[in-house]
Amino acid sequence: MAVRHLLDRGRRRIATITGPLDLYESRERLEGYRAALRDTGRRSIVALGDFTRVSGAEAMRQLLEDDPDLDAVFAANDLMAIGALRTLHQAGRRVPEDVAVVGFDDIEAAAYTTPALTSVRSSMADQATATVRLLLALIEGGPRKPVIMPNELVVRESS
Repeated sequence: MAVRHLLDRGRRRIATITGPLDLYESRERLEGYRAALRDTGRRSIVALGDFTRVSGAEAMRQLLEDDPDLDAVFAANDLMAIGALRTLHQAGRRVPEDVAVVGFDDIEAAAYTTPALTSVRSSMADQATATVRLLLALIEGGPRKPVIMPNELVVRESS
């Protein structure tokens, strides 16, 4: 959804800042990012974060060093996206003119960043229920089935 939005807006070099890969949600968001790019024949540009603003800022610095021509970034949560916004500002990159940014979780602060952060909103109650079901399935030794939660893209000025 987020990557498709960026592609539809004409972005061509889309990076991601993923969360720790030992977490299920990080792996799923990374796979969604890769699948959306694979459908268009574009390559993945990945930086690792840990769901904090500091890691988002550092990952964005690394992405800019590795690929100065990137024009969008999808962060696996809003805190990392907020860190990325700060790094972009410090680097003199305009958001969204030079680099578009999309986060995930739609935390309250997303509406108050400059520019306001586009983010994927997902129901926390639905996520908690799905997590409990996955844990129970693991405890019972049953197969883990992928869970796709209903999400909504909240489009703001950063994309």
